[in-house]
Amino acid sequence: MLRDRYEPMDIFALVPQLSHAIDPVIAELNTLLDDDAIFQQVKADLSQRYPHTLQTGRPSTPVEVILRMLVIKHLYGWSYEQTERWVADSLVLRDFCRVYLAAVPDDTTLIRWANLIAPVTLHRLLDHVVELAQQHKLTRGRKLRIDGTVVETNIHPPSDSTLLGDGIRVLSRTLKAAQPLLGNTIQQATTLFRDRTRSARRLVKRIFESTRRRGTEATQLLKSSYERLVEIGEATLYQAEQVAELLGQQTSAMAHQLAQRVAQFGPRLQTVITQTKRRVLDGGQVPASEKLVSIFEPETAIICKGKPHKPTEFGRMVWLNEVEGGIISDYEVLAGNPADSAQVEPRLAGHQRVFNRPPQLLAADRGCFSEDNEKAAAAAGVKQICLPKPGAKSAERQAHEAQGWFRRGCNWRAGIEGRIHGLKVRQKLDRCLNHGDEGMERWVGWGVISHDLWQIAQVTAQTA
Repeated sequence: MLRDRYEPMDIFALVPQLSHAIDPVIAELNTLLDDDAIFQQVKADLSQRYPHTLQTGRPSTPVEVILRMLVIKHLYGWSYEQTERWVADSLVLRDFCRVYLAAVPDDTTLIRWANLIAPVTLHRLLDHVVELAQQHKLTRGRKLRIDGTVVETNIHPPSDSTLLGDGIRVLSRTLKAAQPLLGNTIQQATTLFRDRTRSARRLVKRIFESTRRRGTEATQLLKSSYERLVEIGEATLYQAEQVAELLGQQTSAMAHQLAQRVAQFGPRLQTVITQTKRRVLDGGQVPASEKLVSIFEPETAIICKGKPHKPTEFGRMVWLNEVEGGIISDYEVLAGNPADSAQVEPRLAGHQRVFNRPPQLLAADRGCFSEDNEKAAAAAGVKQICLPKPGAKSAERQAHEAQGWFRRGCNWRAGIEGRIHGLKVRQKLDRCLNHGDEGMERWVGWGVISHDLWQIAQVTAQTA
């Protein structure tokens, strides 16, 4: 049965000396999280775990504890294990998370509850947090600066050989799990359930070694190794398809789960085999938009932002709206790597949705410039549009960009670079450790929400 909260208690009555050592910002954040609207939205998602979660079953971890532990986790960029350990070890954090003297939920419990919170709920939570920022007079939405950044997915550096090895390993592991369900005759052991992982691993190692060598012999060895690895991949895929057909005739839940796993990873391995044939064996080119760089995170995009220290990144593009007061008012996780200039109008629409009016100032970097974007912003009611034009400029354009308001807007825009750096360092938005589309949305959403709550609490504590 889903519980709202533990019975309140004054934990500092046990150690009065600690009551004066509480960080004022934490105290303000504690007050912000007492907001019932935030609580009810999270509770609505957690109540969907089972059909009768609200009425029956053993008492669950309280909703209030889950909400506060997730905020503190993403506020400090901790792992779930670290969150469990450090909340259990601190009276201040026990009081903040409203655990009091009860047992702190372990990391696996927290993960299961966290995965129930829908991405759309996090967007609604962020809207409410922005309302709180307006109530505390931290922002009025008059100025908007936008920028995009890459949140990397948790994958190893991709290569065709390692992707083939991953696909063969996962499907072979699935075949091994299906073997007890389908019987173990000699014929099946040599055809359906043959494990080719060791052969694939040996070939992947040979390919890596051959890439360090030069000459015709090394090139031939590399190509022959890839040909053999592709053959093993195709054979494993054929085995998996045959096993999946037999599993479909079973009625057990395990058989259904294993068949789903084949249906999930089989097409991904087929994609890797196809792109390996095109690129390595046929010597052709595969566009970045068509490449699969991870069989575990297939949504990962290849993104080239021109950074000297990291020319190519593998992850998802995330665009942020920041208003005055250091508040991130909106975010969007994009598919692929669309042009920067295509993001101005959606960002303006997001701002108008949150504040019910356009900003007086819009600032973005030169990648967002286009005449259509300037016209769209002007038509939306933006008075000061600071979109520097790249490349050669006419004398009229130079005079326009030399105006004081334009230069001040561009200087203010530069501050979002520091904001993004802070999100990557503190809220760990540099690399997402969750899986899939929803996992990325949760990772980014909680990071932005915890940042905004901290920003409001910080300013409120300074003015108190």
